[in-house]
Amino acid sequence: MNIDRRLFQLLKEERAPFILSLISGGLAASMLIGQAYSLSQVIDGAFMQKTGIQKLLPLLALFLCFSLLRMAFNWYSHTEANRGTVLIREKLFNRLSATVGTLGPLYTRSVQSGRLSTTLLKGVEALDAYYSQYIPQIFFALFTPVLIVCTIFPGDWISGLILLCSAPLIPLFMILIGKSASAMTEKQWKTMSRMSGYFLDVLQGLPTLKLFAQSKMQRSAIEEAGEGFRHATMRVLKIAFLSSLTLELVGTLGTAIIAVGIGLRLMAHQLTFQQALFVLVLTPDFYLPLRQLGTKFHAGMEGVSASKEIFAILDQPQPAIGLKATLLDEESVARKPIHFQDVSYTYPGASQPALEELSITIPAGKRTAIIGPSGAGKSTLINLLLRFQEPGKGEITLEGSPIHSIPLEAWHQRISWVPQHPYLFNATLKENILLGKPDASPEELQEALQKTGLIAFIKALPKGLETMIGEQGSRLSGGEAQRVALARAFLKNAPLLILDEPTSHTDPELEAALRSSMEELMVGRTTVIIAHRLETIRSADQILVINQGKLTQSGTHLELLAAGGFYSDAFHLQQESES
Repeated sequence: MNIDRRLFQLLKEERAPFILSLISGGLAASMLIGQAYSLSQVIDGAFMQKTGIQKLLPLLALFLCFSLLRMAFNWYSHTEANRGTVLIREKLFNRLSATVGTLGPLYTRSVQSGRLSTTLLKGVEALDAYYSQYIPQIFFALFTPVLIVCTIFPGDWISGLILLCSAPLIPLFMILIGKSASAMTEKQWKTMSRMSGYFLDVLQGLPTLKLFAQSKMQRSAIEEAGEGFRHATMRVLKIAFLSSLTLELVGTLGTAIIAVGIGLRLMAHQLTFQQALFVLVLTPDFYLPLRQLGTKFHAGMEGVSASKEIFAILDQPQPAIGLKATLLDEESVARKPIHFQDVSYTYPGASQPALEELSITIPAGKRTAIIGPSGAGKSTLINLLLRFQEPGKGEITLEGSPIHSIPLEAWHQRISWVPQHPYLFNATLKENILLGKPDASPEELQEALQKTGLIAFIKALPKGLETMIGEQGSRLSGGEAQRVALARAFLKNAPLLILDEPTSHTDPELEAALRSSMEELMVGRTTVIIAHRLETIRSADQILVINQGKLTQSGTHLELLAAGGFYSDAFHLQQESES
């Protein structure tokens, strides 16, 4: 397994712990030599030289000292390797999280959420064995055998030669088996990622599957996917066990050959007992780092497979986040119009542009409504304004200054967004509302609750604002979720307000209550409204009609009714349906 260049770059960024780990490991290998030498001296003195215990005590103390030092150096080596790995994992996870945040919701919608979460969590975690075990073991597999051979050669060149000839067999078998193992592990990781994504999709769509009596069929599909993953895992394990058997066989045969050779030469008085024992004690430790390299190799392969998906995310082209340190205060946004100048955008893989040379002006401090049939480009326009994506052509400016030159965080701080389906987290009601302004005072929070009509609802909850609302706000109705979104907007108090069909799934009574809250929220703000219910937008200062990505009509409610066309037809159709 080759060291991936980008993985190696991460290693270089946190090199200090790994350097300390390698130094400690090298010292532990040196203590091994001293340990073997002192042990051979003690046994030779006790059984062959008939030396008294008093004379052997210094050698025993030396052996104990070498053993303790070896344990200490090994412990420190593992500790530093783990510390370096934790630093790399933390840095990589933060980089991944920042990249996904920068890519925005359009990217997360284009990939399976289960597969993405697997890469973010298990993928980063899988690199643990690669950095903490495999990388240090490469050094130990080179340093320790060389140190042992250099120690053995002066006293027994024949055993040293046997070790030199047999040692390359282990890396050779590793290379031959490793190619198949790498391919199998990569296939296993991709199978698991697909299964995770599919399983989460099924869980999220379980109500629909139950409704159409398809849950049992999906259960069979999940079982089939799980069985496929099991087979892929067993193939990887089969190769891993085969590799371990091969490496153990080479090491055992090498040790046996040296033991037989030493025995014959010992009987012929060509070696002293102490020399023979010293070589025999060191021989298993010569092969051990090489065999362990094979084991660590298989442990680290999962991390290498996971890193391909990690770097696939990091390599995604990122939108502009603004390089200009512009001071964007609330007043400048509130009093400057926003211009779309010949803006075009085409989604990847689409043949037709979602927006085509669109030129519109959103006047400062006024209400601009945008309507049009489904697929006309309304959501794309909002995404461009929110900078979830950047125009393919043209430019969006704040009175002459391109908004992409403004730091993204500063731009988002000046926007309140009330979407059609606000996202609520599995936290308390208070925590969800305070997303609008985490440092809001109790008075500000109380005012936002009052303006959105949440007071009575909160009093009916068992724990009031501290009530857990469930994942995606499962314990709230659609209208209550919209009130929470409006409360966030009131708290944030941003100069630019975007209302994306906030009353499209509410009954007339609730729509009237929400519209009253929104009327108060829109006062003094530059407001962009998307709505299918035209009653919501009839009081707008200007109404823009978009169809097939182009501006087809613009004007006030009365002007568009008089002009005829899409708005007039839609308005009269809604009037008839409600009468």
